[in-house]
Amino acid sequence: MRSFKSIILASILIPSVTAAAPDHHILAAQVLLDRIGFGPGVIDGASGANFAKALSGYQTAKGLPVTGKLDPATAQSFAPFRAMPTVIDVTLNDEILEGPFVGPLPEEEADKAKLKSLGYADAMEKLAERYHTSKGTLIALNRPRTSLAGGAVIKVPNVIPAKLEFAEGMNPAWRKTLWTLNVGSEQPAAGKVVVDKSDGVLRVFDAADKLVAQFPATMGSEHDPLPIGTWKIQGAAYNPPFNYNPELFWDADAKDQKATLPSGPNGPVGVVWLDLDKPHYGIHGTPHPETIGKTESHGCIRLTNWDAARLAMMVKPGTPAIFQE
Repeated sequence: MRSFKSIILASILIPSVTAAAPDHHILAAQVLLDRIGFGPGVIDGASGANFAKALSGYQTAKGLPVTGKLDPATAQSFAPFRAMPTVIDVTLNDEILEGPFVGPLPEEEADKAKLKSLGYADAMEKLAERYHTSKGTLIALNRPRTSLAGGAVIKVPNVIPAKLEFAEGMNPAWRKTLWTLNVGSEQPAAGKVVVDKSDGVLRVFDAADKLVAQFPATMGSEHDPLPIGTWKIQGAAYNPPFNYNPELFWDADAKDQKATLPSGPNGPVGVVWLDLDKPHYGIHGTPHPETIGKTESHGCIRLTNWDAARLAMMVKPGTPAIFQE
């Protein structure tokens, strides 16, 4: 007999409309870039600013002409990876589909504070984040439609890491978050992190000053500019709650009160907060990965949840964080 959860999920279908077909050449390049640490943001099979930034970072690291385009030299450099499928079939199970799902979140911070968690709205949102993509791309890859019940097979971008072998002492909840986001256990060690306002990216360099990773980022605004200077990462808070203080937000409503929001991927800082030695500033995730590089922040540096989690695996307390124009 099927569980009640399976019965409910069986009624949720990936619909057959409202999604443009992705360009599979671009989607394949996005998957490869994501896997090797040059994040294109949301994998959607569409050319855009974040894809160009990822290509430029990869080209720089590989010593290729920096064009920001999927040119012949760059495409040829991907040859060693071509045996790896970039779209794969995944069989859904109870672990992948595990909730609880919270539905649409309320707009007011005070109402969010009343919830037990700021989890995923539904199974589709969780799957999109798990495979570093969007609901629309999942819809397009699975036409005409596919059930999201346990046992169903769906097509997804192949961002599954080679290794998920974490240290025994790792916090179990954080380990589960990394598994949910398909963030692997093999990550380069960061010698420093550089946030470049002009490029809209966060770069990771190793101890030999070699560029080893790059992620698109949202940083600062007219009201809360990026704090230019050299700082240090003091530590990480995994799956953190969020202490909302309206006095720190220029756009807060006058009637807002201080509130503690529960943890969850849809929390204001996503799944991880990397604290800086400048009060109230950090590097963190986001509940809206599609906005990275396209909107403003309250001075902090926002990454997709999966990129923020990956960065958290690279840094340690004391890692320099250089913010520059």
